[in-house]
Order: sequence, then C-alpha cells, then structure tokens
Amino acid sequence: MVYLDYAATTPVDLRVYDAMKPYFSESFGNPSSVHRYGQRAEAALDSARETVASVLHCRTDEIVFTSCGSESDNLALRGASVARRNETGANWILVARTEHPAITKTAEQLEKYYGFQIEWLDVDKFGMVTADAVEKAICDKTALVSVMYANNEIGTINPIKEIAEICDQHGMLFHTDAVQAAAYLDVNVEKLGVDLMSLGGHKFYGPKGVGALYVRKGTGLVPHLTGGGQEFGLRAGTQNVPYIVGFAEALRLTVEEREQRIAHVEPLRDRIIGNVLESIPDSQLTGHLESRLPQHASFVFKDVDGNLLLTLLDAAGFACSSGSACKTGNPEPSDVMNAIGLSREWGLGSLRVTLGSRTTPDDVENFITILPGLVEKARKLAG
Repeated sequence: MVYLDYAATTPVDLRVYDAMKPYFSESFGNPSSVHRYGQRAEAALDSARETVASVLHCRTDEIVFTSCGSESDNLALRGASVARRNETGANWILVARTEHPAITKTAEQLEKYYGFQIEWLDVDKFGMVTADAVEKAICDKTALVSVMYANNEIGTINPIKEIAEICDQHGMLFHTDAVQAAAYLDVNVEKLGVDLMSLGGHKFYGPKGVGALYVRKGTGLVPHLTGGGQEFGLRAGTQNVPYIVGFAEALRLTVEEREQRIAHVEPLRDRIIGNVLESIPDSQLTGHLESRLPQHASFVFKDVDGNLLLTLLDAAGFACSSGSACKTGNPEPSDVMNAIGLSREWGLGSLRVTLGSRTTPDDVENFITILPGLVEKARKLAG
C-alpha cells in the first residue's frame, strides 16, 4: 500500500516515540503528586510546555494541553464565546462553512442550546475567507471570530495575519484552527496576531490523542472540562505526560525540519496537480493554486462517486481520501464542496491526495499512471 492521506494522520516519528517511551513505565508518576515520581513527571510536563511556548513565541502559561485538535477547538469556541458574552453581552460568532466540523458543529450547538447567533462568513471560489469578508460581517455584538489557518479538505491557506489585524482594530477575539497548518506553516502567534490557536499532534508525526490550545494572556475562557486545577484551571484531568512529551518533540522537529520537509513534498505535489489536470477530462483543482499547503493536492471529477473512487484506489494499493460524506444510501457533497459553489455532479467526485515523509517519486509516478483509468472506470460504474 502507498499512503497518500497525510492530512488525515501521520505515522509517529521514531524520534518522537523514543522521547515518549520512558514516561509510560519508568517515569510514570502523576504530575500532581508531591513525591519524586510526581516531580519527574511534572518536570517533563514543564519542559514540554517550554518547548511548545518557544515554538509559538508565547509564555508557558499561555499553553493549555488537551486531548486533540477538536477538543482545543471546542474549548476555544465555547469557552471564549461564553466568557466574552458574560463580560460584554456580545453573542455573535463568525465562522465559515468551510471550517472543520469541530468548529461548525460546536458553533451550531452554541446557537441551538446556548442562545448565540452564528454568522456564516462568505468564502471565495478557492474556499478562502478574506479579510474583507470578516470586516463586512463584524458588528459590535461579535463575541468571537474563528477562521482556520489552512483548510484540511482543499488545502487553501487563509490570510490569518490580515484577519487578526481586522479583529484587533474592532476589539474582537480571534481564534484560528491551525491543526492542518502547523505541519508546514509558521505558528508564531506574535507574527500572526491571534488570541487563540488550536493544534493537534498527530498531523505532524506526533501521537494521536494529544493537542494544545494557545490562549493569549488576559483572554477570558470558561473551562468545558471541570475538576482539578490542571492546565491553569482551564482543562481538568490528569495530564497525559508521555503524549504531551511526544507532542512537544514532534512540534520541535517540525519547526527544525520545516524547510527540508517542504522541499520534499512540494515538487511531488506539483507533479500530481499538473498531471491530473492534463490527463483526466472534466477534472478541476479545488482550493487555491498558490496559497495552499505544500503537501496538499485536491480535485473534483465530474460525474464520479468519490467514495467509489476511493474504493478503487484502495484496491489498487493507494490510500487517499474524499470530501464526500457517504450517508445511508444518500451520498452528498461535503459542506466545503457546497461552500465553494460546486454543483452536485462535480461536488460528489472529490479526491484529496496528501503527501508526507515516506512519499517517494516512484509512489507519485505510479499514482498518476493508474488514476486516469480508475476515474474512467468510476464514471462507467456510476453511469
């Protein structure tokens, strides 16, 4: 099998695994314990927090460790919105339909059960949220703006710094979901100007089940998981020390090796994009051609069932993903495909190909050789 789904998850780097191992069975203490076992665990936790803070260019007490990127999104959106409303009475939340479900589903819940109003931000044909779109939507009742750094489904990079400046001018809180972006883009929060930022470890060769939320000092946040005083009272529960150590090491390596990683995947991505658009009739690139993640190629094929295409690819030895969510007997295009204005005959036929450390030029050549025939087969089967 050739794995071409690195945006879904990545294998744990062996160096990360080695850093984690001692904290499973040797230094296994609870960081909240007073004795030496606890002290060693607490020291590892403090060291990991310092590493993450140095990468993000922030204070250590601005890092909250969570169980994943989705939890970080939930804590940011729900916690900051509720706190802001308590402070100012503001009850509008601005998000786009192209956000990850961890944002859109949380926003919908806040509207349904908590009495917030959701303003769905416009996106252009590339799925980009512009600073102008945010400027037009902001009002004095806006509690929070949340725009993802880079889109998981179509790879488009949003102008986060410009949006942050707009929010700052209006005194609005700004959160960005950087779960997809952190593997390849700069996550210096001082440069970006964000108030909150979500990260997830398994997108950059760290373990699944651990994430982090940057919370700028002074930003109000209501905890959504209550109990002990861990994580500065913002996220109760015994910290997952080995995973947090792995998260920090993976993030450190990501920043250290970013240029080499980009240099590896970007030419391979460009080879796929150029070949697919040239060799497959009725094909379109989704997302922005230039302002996109360097490992990310995504397409739609007219009159193709994306899930069927994935099955054919899997049988041929290639693991990819699609933007189509297959409901019971009723496949529908994803929210992202609808948001960028694709008709159903196009939106159902989405394909995401994402590359990583183990992707070779031969993998790419084999993939672009076999894909046109599989698309043609999928069309015949659908017809």
